[in-house]
Amino acid sequence: MCPAINDAAEEKRLSDSRAAQVPWMKWGPYLSERQWGTVREDYSADGDAWNYFTHDQSRSRAYRWGEDGIGGLCDDKQRLCFALALWNERDAVLKERLFGLTNSEGNHGEDVKEYYFYVDSTPTHSYMKYLYKYPQQEFPYRDLVETNRRRSRDEFEYELIDTGIFDDDRYFDVFVEYAKAAPEDIFVRISVLNRAREGARLRVLPTLWFRNTWSWGYDDCKPSLREADSGVIRATHRELGEYWLYCDGATELLFTENESNAQRLWSQPNASPYVKDAFHAYVIAGQREAVNPARTGTKAAAHYVCDVPGGGSATIRLRLSAVKRDHAFEEFDRTFDDRITEADAFYQRIAPKALSDDERRVHRQALAGMLWSKQYYYFDLERWLREHQSHPLLEASRHTARNAEWFHMLNAEVISMPDKWEYPWFAAWDLAFHTIALAAVDFDFAKEQLLLMLRILYLHPSGQIPAYEWNFSDVNPPVHAAATLWLYKYGKALGRADPRFLERSFQGLMLNFNWWVNRKDPSGRSVFAGGFLGLDNIGVFDRSTQLPTGGSLEQADGTAWMAFYCQCMLEMAMILAEHDPMYEELAFKFVQHFMWIAYAMDRLGDHSDDMWDEQDGFFYDLLRLPDGHTMRLRVRSMVGLLPLCASTVFEADTLSRCPRLMELIAQFRTRYPELVSHVAPTDAGFIGHRGRRLLSILNTQKLERVLGYLLDENEFLGAHGIRSLSRHHLDHPYILNVGGQEYKVQYLAAESNTGMFGGNSNWRGPVWMPVNLLIIRALTNLYGFFGDEFKVQCPTGSGQMMTLFEVAQEIVRRLTGTFLRGPDGRRPVYGGTDKFQNDPHWRDLILFYEYFHGDNGAGLGASHQTGWTGLIAPLLDLFARIDAQTVLESDRWRVMAGVVGQKLDSEQRHGG
Repeated sequence: MCPAINDAAEEKRLSDSRAAQVPWMKWGPYLSERQWGTVREDYSADGDAWNYFTHDQSRSRAYRWGEDGIGGLCDDKQRLCFALALWNERDAVLKERLFGLTNSEGNHGEDVKEYYFYVDSTPTHSYMKYLYKYPQQEFPYRDLVETNRRRSRDEFEYELIDTGIFDDDRYFDVFVEYAKAAPEDIFVRISVLNRAREGARLRVLPTLWFRNTWSWGYDDCKPSLREADSGVIRATHRELGEYWLYCDGATELLFTENESNAQRLWSQPNASPYVKDAFHAYVIAGQREAVNPARTGTKAAAHYVCDVPGGGSATIRLRLSAVKRDHAFEEFDRTFDDRITEADAFYQRIAPKALSDDERRVHRQALAGMLWSKQYYYFDLERWLREHQSHPLLEASRHTARNAEWFHMLNAEVISMPDKWEYPWFAAWDLAFHTIALAAVDFDFAKEQLLLMLRILYLHPSGQIPAYEWNFSDVNPPVHAAATLWLYKYGKALGRADPRFLERSFQGLMLNFNWWVNRKDPSGRSVFAGGFLGLDNIGVFDRSTQLPTGGSLEQADGTAWMAFYCQCMLEMAMILAEHDPMYEELAFKFVQHFMWIAYAMDRLGDHSDDMWDEQDGFFYDLLRLPDGHTMRLRVRSMVGLLPLCASTVFEADTLSRCPRLMELIAQFRTRYPELVSHVAPTDAGFIGHRGRRLLSILNTQKLERVLGYLLDENEFLGAHGIRSLSRHHLDHPYILNVGGQEYKVQYLAAESNTGMFGGNSNWRGPVWMPVNLLIIRALTNLYGFFGDEFKVQCPTGSGQMMTLFEVAQEIVRRLTGTFLRGPDGRRPVYGGTDKFQNDPHWRDLILFYEYFHGDNGAGLGASHQTGWTGLIAPLLDLFARIDAQTVLESDRWRVMAGVVGQKLDSEQRHGG
């Protein structure tokens, strides 16, 4: 049992950081895992970011906009950074950052080639634990690059474990743990475990450095690091103040400057003899003159030489503090014990009691991964474009740099990233899903993240939400309204309703909604063509470029996303109307938009230019040719399932609380009676369970037909969730010939075989967590309306009849089963990799991949995209806390959280 003194310590810290401005969040894992190869660092003439700043250059070249490291942390403005550097006495380079392939080197795009794990973290980062597995043999850099280059897109990726370097357990497990004694007082414990039978030596260099701001003219006062005493480094910064790094044990301190080695990079003289890669030269090449004998600089490290016996361990202790200490390590062990106990107590409380031990393990590591994936993101587009001579308002030259139309942007916040190596930049639609998982551990941070994209320095003056740094103008699905509504209801169920948050979000979303209507409905017929919409290569063509046929594409997913957007904005307006009746007319705006959008997808009568195909019983994209003729692109994909997600249910008394809205809806019914009856059962003759009303693109007949495909194991229902493309297309690919060129869409259970959108992701068959969540939301919504009377076969053709609640449960069971040990003791997420399945030092370390094999559940794509794959935590919550009766009888049943029907004490869980 946890000691009483620690019972709610993390919740108290979380509360103090918000209410009392105690800076518990000032230090955290805000360091990127890859800064090289990013758009921010690209100053090339052709925009080739990957080749302009390479991994090989990264050890020698000072970054401009951020920093990276292994298992590191920094302050919330990334002024002072701390991370690990390692050397196994075999490698040609010091291991200061994670290695991976560029987009052109990998046979399936960019890919990190290391094994590291976010083992644990609390929301205030008062306790964090990270694991890096470092081979004792020479790291196979060349083999990884050359073998992957030789492989085709039809072959699997060649991973580090495939090289055989871990076969005889000749590697170190390097654990990094952080425990905060106070907001600006952090103990660091580095534990090196030798997994080999024989002894081995490891050089460990805990490194402290300042982000280089002085070379670019950001700061006219250069910070400094200097030796203050034996084993003590003093850091001085004009804004940050003073910090001391205490290094336990007899160790030498090394100092240099965080400045580029111009001699190595460009054959130019160095401004200083002490440069960024000095520790590499000192430790590996033995160049003692590379480090500053005056023991001062802007980058410093403690050099530990650890001789670790076979099966043994070594421990290194450090302390980073804003207060000078006389006895730096006397509270070390006690502080770690307390923080670990408090972390255990925190996760014990927030996890449902019904979860098994293995489910708790997955739940905790998923949330820890969400917390470790925070990163300080700095990008001043005004300055960057000026430096590229591409500012559209200030430069006379041609505007060749990307993102020139976003010159208003200034990003300088800690943001939840999709993956700090593969995607070390915010992605707007990913971020909306991140907030749903983050709400379970830090509700306020989740709300702040959602509002971030709607702030004046992010949102474009036109109302567009920025997509991601490779192209801020690309079009992502409009999911922020749904996330806003989810967070508001979640907070209300916890007793923390925040109408101010809802209103702030609503105002920004109104601007964005109008941008969609004005920019992405070119014909004015409520038919939308957003572009790729985040689904990458799912379609026949690259939907962000000009079509090879000419004409235009009318997208079933884009149009369905907008219908869903209308529903969410309608719900928000009705909530806000309880405080201000003005919102009733705005609510009607979204009712009207929804009705026209839904009708545009399938008008009265049989039309060849409708997205709904009556013969197939499915929605398809529509290709409108230059001569006016149309054709349906008969690809059964997630594009045709998304209309199912546009399903919202209203309690019986909801409309009665909005008399002006009722009046306007009645008028609309009178004017368009056939349209209303055709779209969905919204009239008084069709009332659902407990008098509820349904707003949906699908009437009952369409719903049954779409569910027939959704729940067919030969179509969308896989062993580990809903596939993004029907398995039917494995043997029956969709083929379109245009101008002598063949365009083919075929079911691909694993990685993509096309280079579309970089080729680093695949929606043509695998399972993706975010869209599965939306389908589960829709099914529980629809169950709340139809109740137990409406049942479908699941799986299709099995004869087993299920309610929609039971169907949702079944999909969640399949999704969560991806990560859990099955009866055979194996986790499907790790496929046939025996090391991960059987080795006790690997098998309980969970990676939350970008997407999953459509047939066997193996993890694919980015290996640390805990971001939206962290949704597995709220999904574990959901069905561990609620049952069908709760969904039917609670007026809060639509809250997609594990608090419905079991209201938790908000003060206990979130610190009041």
